[in-house]
Order: sequence, then structure tokens, then C-alpha cells
Amino acid sequence: MGNIVNRVFESSGPEGKVRGTPQQIIDKYNQLARDAQLGNDRVAAENFQQHAEHYLRMLGAAQKEQDARREQQERENRDRQAERDRAERPDRPKRPDHEPAEAVDMANAPQPDLEPAQEREESSLVETPESQKAEKPKRPRKPRAKKVQPEAGDDGQKASAAAESGSDAAEAAE
Repeated sequence: MGNIVNRVFESSGPEGKVRGTPQQIIDKYNQLARDAQLGNDRVAAENFQQHAEHYLRMLGAAQKEQDARREQQERENRDRQAERDRAERPDRPKRPDHEPAEAVDMANAPQPDLEPAQEREESSLVETPESQKAEKPKRPRKPRAKKVQPEAGDDGQKASAAAESGSDAAEAAE
């Protein structure tokens, strides 16, 4: 039968031929059925729906067949992998995949003795910020001292000196 999902069909419907994959043909017949319903032609709408249903059933059967083939291949692949695993580890007891391994009761298992943190002087454990002693908070910094503003007389002299040097630079540039 081949791959029906991707195969191109040519359908002879009531309004001529419809060509495409089953999904395309289903979509086309559904559109024609909607158009017929809008035109109040119930007989034509039912006819188009029956054509769409035919291709829908073909597509569904093909997809089920593909899914069954895919599952069969996956089962075979799992079986092959299990055989390879068994061949690599012959000393392990063979156990079916569906049987659970024996559960270990951890409540009755021996527990390690833990010593208190004060008694542990040297440990291979990593220190975390929570386990370290808290440091003293740092004192806030003192505010910066304010700059002393030059007196008016000094400022005027500096401004005139800057203006003179600026005028000298301007003259030198010319």
C-alpha cells in the first residue's frame, strides 16, 4: 500500500477532480461542504462530507498502521539493547524489565555518627558564610570636608589671569 499519508491522490468528486494528499483532500471537501451549507444546498453539503469522511478513514487507518510499525521497531530496538547489555555484563543476574528491583529499607540501615560542630576542630567540610562567625559591622565613613571657597578678591584675580591666558592663546592661534 505504501505511505498513504504522503501519497498524492486524485479524487473524482461531484464538482470535478480534487488532487492532493489525503489531508489536503479532506480540507478541500470540508471547505466545499461549508460553501454548500452557506448556499442552502444540504444534499451537496452531505455529499462533500461523505467524500471527506472517506479520506479521513483512509488517513486514520494509515496512521494507526504507522504507529504500530513504530512501536514494533521500538520494541525490537529495546530487546536488541537489552541483549547487548546482558552480553557486556554476564555477571549480573538477568531480570525482566517489568520486575522491580528489591527495595532497600533505609530506615533500618546503619547511620553514620555525627559529632557536634564544637568538637570538630579540623574537618574536610567546606565552610559556608552561615557557619563562619559574624564580623563586626563596619563604621560608617566620616563625611568629606567641604572645600574652602576662595575669597572674592582672590577669585577675581584668578578670573582675570585666566582671561588673559585665554586671550594669549587666542592670539597665538591666529
